[in-house]
Amino acid sequence: MPYIVWRASTRRSLRSATIGEPRLFGRDRRLPFAIVLVRRVVPVVLGTLLLAAACSSSNGGAAGPTTSAASRRGGAEIFFPGYKSDVYASVEHWLCRPDLVRNRCGGDLDATVVAADGTLTPEPFVPAKRPAFDCFYVYPTVRLGAEGNAAFDGKYTEETFTVRTQAARFGKECGIYAPLYRQRTLTAPSNANVDYSGIAYADVLDAFRYYLGHLNGGRPFVLIGHSQGAGHLRRLIAEEIDPNPKLRDRLISGLLLGSAVGVPAGKDVGGSFKHVAACRASSNVGCVITYSSFRSTSPPPADSLFGRVREPGQRALCTNPASLGGGSGPLVSYFDARDTAQLIGRVFRVFAAGVANPPAISTPFVALPGLVSSACVDAGPFSYLQLTVHPDPGPRVDDIGGDLTAQWGMHLVDVNVALGNLIDLVGRQAKAWRAAH
Repeated sequence: MPYIVWRASTRRSLRSATIGEPRLFGRDRRLPFAIVLVRRVVPVVLGTLLLAAACSSSNGGAAGPTTSAASRRGGAEIFFPGYKSDVYASVEHWLCRPDLVRNRCGGDLDATVVAADGTLTPEPFVPAKRPAFDCFYVYPTVRLGAEGNAAFDGKYTEETFTVRTQAARFGKECGIYAPLYRQRTLTAPSNANVDYSGIAYADVLDAFRYYLGHLNGGRPFVLIGHSQGAGHLRRLIAEEIDPNPKLRDRLISGLLLGSAVGVPAGKDVGGSFKHVAACRASSNVGCVITYSSFRSTSPPPADSLFGRVREPGQRALCTNPASLGGGSGPLVSYFDARDTAQLIGRVFRVFAAGVANPPAISTPFVALPGLVSSACVDAGPFSYLQLTVHPDPGPRVDDIGGDLTAQWGMHLVDVNVALGNLIDLVGRQAKAWRAAH
């Protein structure tokens, strides 16, 4: 089945069904995202992917399990010591680990800050030296195939792009551990005899236990996941961390983005988790930050599964990364400036055709401070993060992209639209955790 690429038109409209290439300057002042999808993916598999989110080949070159790239906590309990994994004992099944020679979360992560007036300011990326805490990251659905579960086939272009786009910049604060896993594919067939999501979760659990037993070194950790990845981490917290006080005490926070965490109406805990509550301040630890994002001009339609839960009497939890205590706040967005992905996070030509002598942007990321603000909204059965774009008469882009269908909202940019805020939050939470221990 052939792939189809949608690209931007030159219309100025902020609301367009066209999925395209964002531009920072020029006549087309939108910032839509290009995306490659299987023919008829949207009408056929939208429900499948939403349910998966709701539920759900080169050698890296490390010498072996080690914590030499990060600081070990002396005397801290090691969970699952000596844990055996036929898969995750091999460095070939890790995208990111601080000890890998080929660490996909390493390399150039510099950004260019684009001000509303078009001023460009370089922002060098400085990774943490001997980080005192870890970030365990599980990527979203990036495989399009109909095989049910992705294979460990050595063809990890999309996984690599996504981990760099969503997770690598957290290396400013933490050591990043990102396993490969046999995720449920976008067009997985319906088969009552095969639990595709269960197979994917079993890999995530296996990787997490191996990480705890061999790589963690007693350090506290943050869990980060988007969409399908967040769904697997929600289950992992519910089954492995929430019932275990000692392991729960090691959790700094969980960033479960684009997959709903359920709570009783008006409460911050008691649905998906018995003990792990919402983060309502950067001083809170052992808590979760979670949301699904929609435009202020396009709230979730009745048939959207993002921003809602199916359990009676519960609502989706929403925590605003720009203002955990409530209200609205400005987002610090980082988007990858390279045109190298097919599904999630593919970004834009930085300058539109027709711009005379545009300034060069040579960094892999661009930051767009102040362009978008966010606030949590309760409306009908939905609780979601409302994104408001603030156009400016200057030459910078007037809008962001990430739209796919009304049912998806801004799912494709759940992470990147708030990436700067999220990185800052986990750094502050780690300091609060250390102060309490």
